Amino acid sequence: MAVPPSIYPRRLLPLFLGLFQGALLLFFALFVTYDEPSTQVEDTNLANQVYSTFPFFQDIQVMLVVGLGLLLTFLPRYGFSALTHNFLLLNFSMQWALVLQGLLHHFHHGHIHLDLHKLLISEFAAVTVLISVGAILGRASPCQLLVMATCEIPIYLASEWVIVTCLGVLDVGGTITIHIFSCYFGLGVSKALFRAAQQPLNPKETPTPSSDLMSLVGTLILWVFWPSFVAVLCRPGDAQHRAILNTLLAMSASAITTVVTSSLLERDGKLSPGHLQNGSLAGGVAIGVVADMAMPPVAALALGSLSAVVCVLGFRFLSPVLGRKLTLHDQCGIHNLHGLPGILGGAASVVAVLVASKDTSGSHPSQLSPVGGNASEVVEGQWGGRGAGGQALCQAAGLAVAAGASLLAGLLTGAALRLPCLARPPERLCFDDSLYFKMQDQAESPGPDSSAEEGALALKE
Repeated sequence: MAVPPSIYPRRLLPLFLGLFQGALLLFFALFVTYDEPSTQVEDTNLANQVYSTFPFFQDIQVMLVVGLGLLLTFLPRYGFSALTHNFLLLNFSMQWALVLQGLLHHFHHGHIHLDLHKLLISEFAAVTVLISVGAILGRASPCQLLVMATCEIPIYLASEWVIVTCLGVLDVGGTITIHIFSCYFGLGVSKALFRAAQQPLNPKETPTPSSDLMSLVGTLILWVFWPSFVAVLCRPGDAQHRAILNTLLAMSASAITTVVTSSLLERDGKLSPGHLQNGSLAGGVAIGVVADMAMPPVAALALGSLSAVVCVLGFRFLSPVLGRKLTLHDQCGIHNLHGLPGILGGAASVVAVLVASKDTSGSHPSQLSPVGGNASEVVEGQWGGRGAGGQALCQAAGLAVAAGASLLAGLLTGAALRLPCLARPPERLCFDDSLYFKMQDQAESPGPDSSAEEGALALKE
């Protein structure tokens, strides 16, 4: 006997999350513990690490929970869902990444020793999911998003290991390993999930002034805290200081250039809120891979300006073409904010490596190890013995691996998300909080569009 359609979708989400959290509790009880410093010197070193890292960690928390969550509220009737699903995916993905990284890199003598650095790296893994989801925002159910996160995290960890450990790519701000990977993974999921069908414009997709204002507030929060995201894995000292300065310069230039470009593209000179929400952040995406490298300040300004131009032009010209020719659905424009500036940053890293080899200052990039090992391990100096040409080739190879592997994995994941049991919402119920939340107006005036019927329609679709 079939399960009533109005009940089954409501039971799937708590069942999935309940089983996951229960399994995690058992795993932590058996295998996870904290480090116990045995001497006063070790205790002092740990305290210094906490005091130097935790402020950056808190900044990143504000970015992901508040800034990114508000950025996604540009859909006027999907604000509750955007904020809540972003928050849910962050916590789910972070815990899932913590387990996988512990088993792969930190499982010694039957235990995983937890510290702040491991938690930070797990949050970086969760960022990839939050970015990728932007491609299908509003058109996927919470269960589909959780399955997507379950698949993406191990693929990201494998990709990062190949790019950073095997190829030796320098990418302190995650331009290649995070932004490029998550962008093309999300686009692959979108293409496979919606196949070749042209998605009609839903009236609920049109932003309102109030929803655009909330999204712009999210942009401002992300803009303020972005230097912490880029610099947190840098080796404290000159490299971290240089990364912060370069990021601030690049993002300042991208903010101004976004206003210039958006105004020039309109005949009446008015600004597009969508351009401001995304173009202002493009400099932070592009600068991440070269932030701690030896380069003049003008290079950071130029890269920030160029990334903003590429982002705005992508929204204006490239996205419509991809939608028509490739039937590619990209709800949040992640290709314009993360993909195009990420490719630009990857190309800039090739140039920066070649130029830095001729620099007599002797300044080379250095960063804390993001995969395996602990925070004291660093990758630094003389490009690991490969020479400038070899390192430049590795940077280009890392860019290709991140884009190619993520796109293929995204296509496979998107195909899996088409399973009927994951309750994908029908088109007319997309972009609406009432499908997942008990809204006040529904409680006061229940009618034919009540949540029970919406749940049934979602399952039938």
